[in-house]
Amino acid sequence: MFIDQVKVYARAGHGGAGCVSFRRESYEPKGGPDGGNGGRGGNVILEASHDLNNLIAQFYVPRLLAKNGNPGEGQKKSGHAGKDLTIKVPCGTIVWKLPDPNAEQEDPAPELVQGGEGAQALLIDFDTEPLDEGEGTPSPELSIGENAEIVTDLTEEGQQFTLCTGGRGGKGNHHFTSSTNQAPRHSQPGEPGTEGHYLLELQMVADIGLVGYPNAGKSTLLNAISHAKPKIAPYPFTTLHPQIGVVEMDGWERYTVCDIPGIIEGAHNNVGLGHAFLRHIRRCGTLCIILDMAGIDDRDPCDDYEKILYELEQYDPELAAKPHLIAANKMDEDAAEPNLKHLRNRYPKVEVLEIMAAIDEGIPELKERFRELAKT
Repeated sequence: MFIDQVKVYARAGHGGAGCVSFRRESYEPKGGPDGGNGGRGGNVILEASHDLNNLIAQFYVPRLLAKNGNPGEGQKKSGHAGKDLTIKVPCGTIVWKLPDPNAEQEDPAPELVQGGEGAQALLIDFDTEPLDEGEGTPSPELSIGENAEIVTDLTEEGQQFTLCTGGRGGKGNHHFTSSTNQAPRHSQPGEPGTEGHYLLELQMVADIGLVGYPNAGKSTLLNAISHAKPKIAPYPFTTLHPQIGVVEMDGWERYTVCDIPGIIEGAHNNVGLGHAFLRHIRRCGTLCIILDMAGIDDRDPCDDYEKILYELEQYDPELAAKPHLIAANKMDEDAAEPNLKHLRNRYPKVEVLEIMAAIDEGIPELKERFRELAKT
């Protein structure tokens, strides 16, 4: 299961309470206060990792709770700090701070109507319409809301962000000794750690993004140029979630390629889970638009190209402005040559590379071109 959006609740550990203690030793019956401080609470820390590609761990464990600090002890011994909770997330994870849902769901107080002789009656509205079937069920894409704000964007390997800070430990009673109070019998409680509700949203980070209609050959191409093993089948929507492949070149050079699931008409309006796929294109440096030059099902590659650019522009104008090239796939089919000629005549300024991904024709040239684009 691929999860790229998940809501979590995070709470740092509370600080430990300070200790009330008095020194007691032989021949010193009144040694004075010696209560130690409480330990600080543990922090909740997010760390970006290239080894992960989705948020499934947080889907199953959405409550991120760090350890509390230990209370102080006698002989001025401070309590141990609570252990930090470090959560690894994929590179490209955006963290949104959400408003407290409990504050949003507060219902107004019921209206009280004054009756005779000071009696009060509760006014209840029985005209409320019943919920439609299915209302209130979560949609495939989680709603962020207008009041949410981005708190961090984790894009680099090993990058850390402290999501919630642990509370400070309370002071022991020896801190409160004064000239008028030589034996204080009180200490400080530990401070509570910070907490909040967050939305983790994954947007894949890659040098090259493969974009195209379903069954255009994107997964076949990713399999041909990298060690990734996406599912490949002769029917549309074989790929249901983004796939990342690492392409290794001579000289220890490497770059990443992301296979975006097939985009269809109306994707910018979330048709066919379009939003769930399109947002992963934002982090790709260069786009490679894969076109099926065979014209299967009477499709026109030129029309497919225009519709893909239209969907990108309608979803986010910055996507259509990204540098891109065309990979003309399935050039071994009879209709490919006339379609390629028409495509080049219609878009003479667009770079077009001919490939046959299924039999590795044109793949070395495409990999080299990708390497040049990844450096820019």
